[in-house]
Amino acid sequence: MMATATAQTPSPLPKPEGLEGVVAASTALSHVFGEEGRLVYRGYDIHELAGRASFEEVAHLLWVGHLPSHTELVDFRARLAANHDLPPAVLASLRALPPTAAPMDALRTGVSALGAAESARGDGLFDEEPDLDEAIALAARVPAILAAFFRLRAGDEPLPARPDLNTAQNYLYQLFGEVPSEDHWQPLDTYLVLLADHGMNASTFTARVIASTGSDLCSAVTGAVGALKGPLHGGAPSKVLDMLNEIGSADQVDAWLQSALDQGQRLMGFGHRVYKAEDPRAEVLRGLAERASDPAFFALSKTTEERALAMLEERKPGRRLYTNVEFYSAAVLAAVGLPGDMFTPTFAVARTVGWSAHVLEQVANNRLIRPQSEFVGPTDKTFVPVDAR
Repeated sequence: MMATATAQTPSPLPKPEGLEGVVAASTALSHVFGEEGRLVYRGYDIHELAGRASFEEVAHLLWVGHLPSHTELVDFRARLAANHDLPPAVLASLRALPPTAAPMDALRTGVSALGAAESARGDGLFDEEPDLDEAIALAARVPAILAAFFRLRAGDEPLPARPDLNTAQNYLYQLFGEVPSEDHWQPLDTYLVLLADHGMNASTFTARVIASTGSDLCSAVTGAVGALKGPLHGGAPSKVLDMLNEIGSADQVDAWLQSALDQGQRLMGFGHRVYKAEDPRAEVLRGLAERASDPAFFALSKTTEERALAMLEERKPGRRLYTNVEFYSAAVLAAVGLPGDMFTPTFAVARTVGWSAHVLEQVANNRLIRPQSEFVGPTDKTFVPVDAR
């Protein structure tokens, strides 16, 4: 007598919302200690680096694994400077965009065009397994792409980078056409350090997934740019600026916040998926904003922060909602002259270093990232020909 096969009901899979708590990779690059409110880059607490190490030093740290010696830093800066120029095809793609295009869309287009243009040359750049040379080349060109589009949409011609300027200086120079003063570029340099990497965030995970398929660096970073664009990830700083401009003045803070909370609106710049204490980057940015921004705007920001935290604790006790990096990013980036729609793209200038470092780490010990899903649809439907439906 033959045994009858019995259908096996699959074991239910855990269903963490948004992959919360799921370990997707091993990394030595950075880690967010959410309960403690700490961020570490390759063993260095962010407070050890912010305002002390340059963005180029931090890029070397993330890519190579250690802070550079003086000789290494000089060589590293020379390698970045050698990669500032954009291929004609990339500039052509930016010229073809309407001036009303969002800068994040222009960046996504520019990075994709860069990959295509360089691959077409046949020398292997951005066309083979990602390496340090490609990471350096891409990080040098992302700010150039943004600055070129910024000028083109205003009717101006793009400016070539200057080899004597660092990343923050060059970015501001290529945007505005003037070599910035130290009190202008230093806050931006510290901002870039703070935003260079941040654990397994959504855009970094996107970059690693793409890299795990064996794809090229520009493809991975193009995907990461798309993820960063979302308002739940990198799109929030401009929303903070919109909120503060709508409030208008410190004496309007309470009324505006109460109305927003009564209507169920989300207060931008507060709360974080991982941090259950104050975001350490927000602490550094608060100090930068106080020194760099207009006193009236900082007073508005500080009053809004204090009252928002008090109201959130009153209305949502125990939720542990604190100031996050986006809140004072708005004040710092506005202070260095950037309009709101350039906030998230400038975030991408910093995070390109982290994305590319994660891609290099992924391909060094690669396995295709292929998670499971829980199927919740039907399985027993019968096809009916169209004439009988």
